[in-house]
Amino acid sequence: MTQQTNSTENTAKDTISSPPTGFQVILREFKKDKLAMFSLILLGLIIVGIYVASLFIDQEELMRISIRGKYAEPGEGFILGADHGGRSILGQLIIGARNSITIAIIITIITGIAGVVIGLVTGYFGGLIDNIFMRIIDFFLTLPTTMIIIVFVTIIPKYNVAAFILIMSLFLWIGTARLIRSKSLSESRRDYVSASKTMGTRNSTIIFKEIMPNISSLIIVELTLNFAGNVGIETGLSFLGFGLPPSTPSLGTLVSYAANPEVLSTKLWVWLPAALLILVLMLGINYVGQALRRSADARQRLG
Repeated sequence: MTQQTNSTENTAKDTISSPPTGFQVILREFKKDKLAMFSLILLGLIIVGIYVASLFIDQEELMRISIRGKYAEPGEGFILGADHGGRSILGQLIIGARNSITIAIIITIITGIAGVVIGLVTGYFGGLIDNIFMRIIDFFLTLPTTMIIIVFVTIIPKYNVAAFILIMSLFLWIGTARLIRSKSLSESRRDYVSASKTMGTRNSTIIFKEIMPNISSLIIVELTLNFAGNVGIETGLSFLGFGLPPSTPSLGTLVSYAANPEVLSTKLWVWLPAALLILVLMLGINYVGQALRRSADARQRLG
């Protein structure tokens, strides 16, 4: 009976002393930060609503010009009014948001995979491999990225959404690679890595099954903030006319209508909904990212 009691007490002590999992730390941080929790819920509802609503909209039909509906005000056959081509602002807002979010997700995935893999490998091996990739990264950092993207967009003969994604992905992996490389460099000197090397564990196993899980919180935070940045870059380039093709709706294209002084001052329904949606998305993603960053810092302090 005494042994059973002691065993139960030891189990309870182990449970109490064991550090919380990464998910528990993140959940606790979101419970403490009501604004981050509200932002997460709001973002989820907006994104799900956009993708569901887009299933019922035909993009080709939406972008068909109808002079009769030119600058129709909200309520005159259109819930949010129409633009200079008589096209529904609500439909363009939904399809444009879907396109902007989808493109940002794809770019984040591509650049995230490239940046994480390159950062892990260079940080783990160091030496010649690290020097080669760091010189490549330094070269990319010296380039005027935005101007080069604009040049590529201009000179490509058959420019489309896929080409835009590839151009963006070519330059946006660098920051992730540098961050992961610096963290991987410090992790590779820890005792558990040395022990794994002594036991003859393969390098790929150490990199992707030991080091990467230990910096997973940092990776999640980085990809979340990159997603917000990619939405901003896509909408910014589309606003300037160097983003998505004109036939493809985008939030940046809708906001660019405000470049016309008449539209800016007297036809708010053309550009204001897209501007507000971009603002909500940016603020929401950043609040969520800040909560994730605090969670990563707390997880690191807990060991």
